[in-house]
Order: sequence, then structure tokens, then C-alpha cells
Amino acid sequence: MKLHRRKKGRSDLDISPLIDVVFILLIFFMVSTTFIKDTQLDLERPSAASGKKASSAALRVVLDQRGQIFVDDTPVKPWMVQTRVRQHLRESSEGAVLVVADRRVVAEKLIEVVDQCRLAGAADVGVVTDAEAG
Repeated sequence: MKLHRRKKGRSDLDISPLIDVVFILLIFFMVSTTFIKDTQLDLERPSAASGKKASSAALRVVLDQRGQIFVDDTPVKPWMVQTRVRQHLRESSEGAVLVVADRRVVAEKLIEVVDQCRLAGAADVGVVTDAEAG
């Protein structure tokens, strides 16, 4: 009696298509995720009972307790705010600007920044409170 032995063939599993798919999914989730990072300034935001969650796509103009102004985390002089906001509005489809101010900021300084944003052409200018910090 003759037994036939089957040749054991090597069965390799090609995982390169799987790696490609995982890599594409990783890129998709990285691109589609919105990363919101507030500036690293220590601010005490004012509170408001009517505050709602703020839009993550809006341009943020920050006023710290010393009166320094930051547009997209870049320090700017007061006379540069209008130019920077106008430039950002041209590049972005979002027409909203959020002014993030410390509660100790002088009202005159806050009004000046809001006014500069409106003169730059911002359709919607808001002041961020604790509830809107999102």
C-alpha cells in the first residue's frame, strides 16, 4: 500500500493591502477631525447665563489681562487687528470672529477690538464667555 503524501505548500498571507487600508483610514480620521486648541494664555473668562457653545471654525481674537492682543495665537498690535482679521476673512469661508477676553480687560479695549473686527468685514462678532469656551 502506497501512501500519498501531500506536499505542504507555504500559505503566505499578504497583509500589504490591509496596511494600505489602515493607513488611508488613519489619514481620513486625521484630516476630518477638528482640533481646537485655545491659546496657552491664562484667562478668566466672564460668565453669562445666555452663553452657548462657540463655533470651532470661527477666528479667535484673544485679549489677555495685560491688554495684549493675539489673532490666531500670533501677538499683534491694536492697529494690526483690522488687517489680520480682513486677511483671514478673505482666506476663510467662515465670517464669524470670536473675541476671547479676560474678565479684567478694560471695557474700552474690548470695544476697540470688537469694532476693529467689524470694520474688517466680519459678519458676526461675539465675545466668548465661560459657557462658550468649547
